[in-house]
Amino acid sequence: MTATSVKAAGPAVLVLEDGRTFRGRAYGAVGETFGEAVFSTGMSGYQETLTDPSYHRQVVVMTAPHVGNTGVNDDDPESSRIWVSGYVVRDPARRPSNWRSRRSLDEELARYGVVGISGIDTRALTRHLRERGAMRVGIFSGDAYFDADGTGLADDAALLDKVRGVPQMTGADLAGEVSTTEAYVVPAVGTKKFTVAALDLGIKGMTPQRMAERGIEVHVLPANATVEEVYAVGPDGVFFSNGPGDPATADHQVAVARAVLERGTPFFGICFGNQILGRALGFGTYKLKYGHRGINQPVQDRTTGKVEVTAHNHGFAVDAPLDRVSDTPYGRVEVTHVCLNDNVVEGLGLLDRPAFSVQYHPEAAAGPHDAAYLFDRFVSLMVAQSENQESKSA
Repeated sequence: MTATSVKAAGPAVLVLEDGRTFRGRAYGAVGETFGEAVFSTGMSGYQETLTDPSYHRQVVVMTAPHVGNTGVNDDDPESSRIWVSGYVVRDPARRPSNWRSRRSLDEELARYGVVGISGIDTRALTRHLRERGAMRVGIFSGDAYFDADGTGLADDAALLDKVRGVPQMTGADLAGEVSTTEAYVVPAVGTKKFTVAALDLGIKGMTPQRMAERGIEVHVLPANATVEEVYAVGPDGVFFSNGPGDPATADHQVAVARAVLERGTPFFGICFGNQILGRALGFGTYKLKYGHRGINQPVQDRTTGKVEVTAHNHGFAVDAPLDRVSDTPYGRVEVTHVCLNDNVVEGLGLLDRPAFSVQYHPEAAAGPHDAAYLFDRFVSLMVAQSENQESKSA
């Protein structure tokens, strides 16, 4: 991605790898950017989306037509920067209107060099991606592509060649690019009850906070942390976070997960962590046609029958049978959660060891909070494990 600072909104063009183009106005930084075109169905929470490391190397299309009305504040980011490669909106707010706002959305995009485009038919673009699938895309704006009067569009074929030269998301190993390089600790709120080792594969700030609120001291470790480094913190439980990229590339993390399962330490994974647990159990993973992204995805917890409205951001899924309990080297496992839109696996639970995972985001800072109970379920596993150890030592 190359970009300059924001200036008066000149012309811009979005080019998909199948050759379809959309012309609009520059939004955010001016220049060029590339990534995988995906769409998010959330009507709010755009600041959390932008700062979610799981969106690394993705160009996010907002399906809601009006974006930016609440501006940007300094309290809601999920990480230290914007991670999306590009941003696509239909009708950007002319000015932010919220008492917490500190900057406009386009100013924030420009601040981080994120090239965007506005004024295009995002409904048509979303329908195209639903029919054809997520694909590579480029956004181009500025003097390198347009004359001062907005004419002189660069050769479409040349831009298309640029887009097609970008690496695909399949086979992309990205967790190491977004993970912390140094371990850090998020202290428990109030009395410390447990210690958790959390592998940062693209963790969002609210995730360790949700655990800290439950009396957990969270040791956040780099994505390449070894089994020895995980257990050096004396964990009562191990957590694998969300993150970007293809889970088929996460061989190191799969090996760590298997070591955790061997030791019988309570395990909880979300999103990328769910896919890693699936691989550790012997299941495959595959790329979805256009993925699940947004804060309004219906998921059923099959263990209770309850339907939750949940926050998602994933383009890959676990290939596990929905209709039966499966035998694995670590005991029996069942699909505990399923998406009601398309029957995609949204959660796994072991029946003979204390381990489970979900494909979506229960921390959901921007809401909904239907799935917050999953952190309590993790605590329950650690409580049971602790009581079991005490009974054995008595």
